[in-house]
Formats: sequence, structure tokens, C-alpha cells
Amino acid sequence: MSKLKGLLLTEGMHGMISQVEGLAKALDIEFTHQKVELNSFWKMIPPNLTPISNLVFKNFDFQDFDIIISCGRKSVIPSIYLKRNSKKKVFNIHIQDPKVSLSNFDFIIAPEHDSISGKNVITSKGAIHYLTLEEIKNNHNYLEKKLKKNMDYLLLVLGGPNKYYDYDDQNLRKIFDKIKKISSSDNLQTIVIPSMRTPKRSINLADELLGKENLVITNIDKKAYLSGLSLAKYIVVTCDSTSMISEAAITGKPIYIADIPAKKNDQRFKMFRELFGKLNITKNLNEKLEIWNYKSLNETVRIAKEIKKQLS
Repeated sequence: MSKLKGLLLTEGMHGMISQVEGLAKALDIEFTHQKVELNSFWKMIPPNLTPISNLVFKNFDFQDFDIIISCGRKSVIPSIYLKRNSKKKVFNIHIQDPKVSLSNFDFIIAPEHDSISGKNVITSKGAIHYLTLEEIKNNHNYLEKKLKKNMDYLLLVLGGPNKYYDYDDQNLRKIFDKIKKISSSDNLQTIVIPSMRTPKRSINLADELLGKENLVITNIDKKAYLSGLSLAKYIVVTCDSTSMISEAAITGKPIYIADIPAKKNDQRFKMFRELFGKLNITKNLNEKLEIWNYKSLNETVRIAKEIKKQLS
């Protein structure tokens, strides 16, 4: 039997791509990923005030699909329009709160900290994602030659600025100074991995302050990220990235959250961190490291099983 075909719709950001591709792989469907571009006027209008029309977005070349998986505000209207105007039965799945009537979708996947409920809503603990333990294991050796032997490693994963958190030098210096002290006192070598959202200035500052004794990856390198997750004894992720904290939780390793002062109300981020704290997955970064255990978190596989059950 041929596989179902999927159309993935996102704004092109790492966290969104990770979620839609992760679900598509877990559902075992063939898929094409399409970056959504809204026409100029509609970029500023929220989905609940936007007409369900193809005039809102730039048209896609890909037409043959059975399942639409969308994530992010800009993908809401295209998903609804394509489902309504398809010549065959199409299921559409939206990840995150679409901010429109939930009945426009067959499934909504939303993290618990979004507090959404409905008969077609499946809640997740944190963000779903595209990482697998097998892929992490397969990339274990990728960074080994660049690291000192016979040492334990600490992985620092950097996110990037958003409307809640500033990546100014002062905030980052505090994190890097703390990491430097911890690495020295615990005889660790630190691996610093940037994300697609990490400003070049922040990567350069990490290299300046930590690069001499540690390994700072200065480009976007997924294999380095996977290798770091496999090699690290401890993982530290900046507080702005719920997606990368969720990705790290698949390892079952201790995860520390490096705090950045919020410049506006970050209640959703706080709720996420409180949940992961209660699940014994994360602790706040201080100057003392410890080892603890929790069950590897793989919400993507769990949710895919639930969707498959309902689709059948």
C-alpha cells in the first residue's frame, strides 16, 4: 500500500519545522515542506480576522496531499483553505493554538501550557519535535575528534532573542561566566551549539569568552547538535526555547535552564518550565551540578499513535 502524502506548512523557523516534520515522520507519511508567505496586507492581520481565501497567501506548487500539518500563525488560513477546496477528503492537523475556531481542523496539537481544550485537541507535554534517539546515537562520534579525551562534557544550547527575552551582551555574559565557573570546578569541557535564531554577535561572544578551553560551534550544524546531545553528561538550554528544551528531554539526561530576565510577561514560558520541573526533567542553572533520572520524553511518537488510531 502506498503511503499517505503530507503537505507541511510553516513560517520556516526551526521550532516549527521540527514539530511538523517530527509528526510527519512519526505518522510514516511522505511529505513536502512548504514555507508559507502571506501577501503584504495580511501579514499584519490576525487569523480570526482574515478571510479564508487564496488571495491571502502566495500559492503553492504542490497539490497532491492527503494530510496537511501546519504550525504557526501564518499557516492557519492556508491550511483551512486547502482542506475546504480539495477535491478529495483531506485531514488537517494544526500544531499550537490557531486562534480561530478549533472546528476548522481535524486535530489540534497543543502543549499543556497553552491551556486549550476540545474534542479534537491532543495535548502534549512541551513541544513535539523531529529528533529520535536513534539519530542522536548515530551522530555520537561527530564531535569526538574536536574534544579533549577522558573528560565529561556539558552541552550549552543557545536559542535567540524574541519579544520576551533580550540576547544582549550583559545577559549572555552572566550565562557564559556561570558556565565557565561550573566547567572549571567540575572539570568539564563545554560544547556550545547555536540555533538558527542565535545572533552572530552572540556566537562570537561565546567564542571569545568560552572558546579557548571549550568547543564553540560557530555555524548551524545539526550533526554537531545531535552529537552534543549524545556526548553530554549535562545539558543546558537557554530559557527562551521551549522547543529545544523539549528536544533535549528525549535523552533522559539532566537538563538545566539558563535564565534570561524577561522584558514582558512570560507566563506561558513559566508554565512550561514549571511543568518540566514537576516532571523532574529540568532544574534552574546554578553553580552546582547533579545527576538525576527521568523517563525519556517522546511525545511525538505517543501523539502519532493516537492520531493513527483515530484516522483508521
